[in-house]
Amino acid sequence: MEIKNYCQYIESEKRFSPHTISAYKNDLSEFSTFLNEQFEIANINLTTAEMIRSWIVYLLDSGLNSTSINRKISTLRSFFRYQLSRRNITKNPAIQITAVKQSERLPKSINEDSLNVLFDSFNPKNFKESRDGLVLELLYNTGMRLSELISLKDGSINKNLNTVKVKGKRNKERLIPLSEKTLMSINNYISLRSKEFETTDDWLIVTDSGKKAYPKMIYRIVNDILLNITNGKRSPHTLRHSFATHMLNNGANLNSIKELLGHSSLAATQVYTHNTIEQLKTIYSKAHPRAKF
Repeated sequence: MEIKNYCQYIESEKRFSPHTISAYKNDLSEFSTFLNEQFEIANINLTTAEMIRSWIVYLLDSGLNSTSINRKISTLRSFFRYQLSRRNITKNPAIQITAVKQSERLPKSINEDSLNVLFDSFNPKNFKESRDGLVLELLYNTGMRLSELISLKDGSINKNLNTVKVKGKRNKERLIPLSEKTLMSINNYISLRSKEFETTDDWLIVTDSGKKAYPKMIYRIVNDILLNITNGKRSPHTLRHSFATHMLNNGANLNSIKELLGHSSLAATQVYTHNTIEQLKTIYSKAHPRAKF
């Protein structure tokens, strides 16, 4: 009941996205199961800091990475903060918990030339091929998030201004430019989609049965197509990383990339400069006559 009430709160009052709500709910359900199995506690509000630390050790032993663990810790902090505000508990057990130390990992981008060859090879002959290609094109050409992509409606596309209106985190809207080529892909896709389905509730990207797209489906599409050009990580976020890195490499300034990505602060965007610095180091070591001395 406590978890259900909290999820209703972050949905109705905090206006979190369905994807975030689902992640929070899963984290809390996993923690609740751990409490029941390890400490025979059915009420999550009886949690102590020691129990949370035991769960973290359990997660580390199971091989979960530090990023995922810290997200789960953040979920617990938010949950118990809510419980404290509702006077369901007298002390927040998560306030004493510190984040797991993370190793610095730079975003991995896909080779720019490989992506160009991939997109140039697209020649969709039916609805499904057109949709799958458009998914890749929108993710890479706009840098939008997975949740933003599946929330797009036909009305999000402004064909007169060549823009797409994206609703990001906290329902903050932004406009992203679209190229003429991407607009052509969208028009072609919509034409094929209209022949396939009578109605799609105005969702832009739909399933094989005409329903709203969902995260697992988009992951599968991206993974299957990128498998042809990379052995590295293949996900919607990889294309977002690639968008930002390639923009920076080709002369875009950080503030512009920040606005396109929908970041709330420049600090979140600056991580992409590390990729460019590494690229410059490689170029320097190969090209400068004194680089090896």
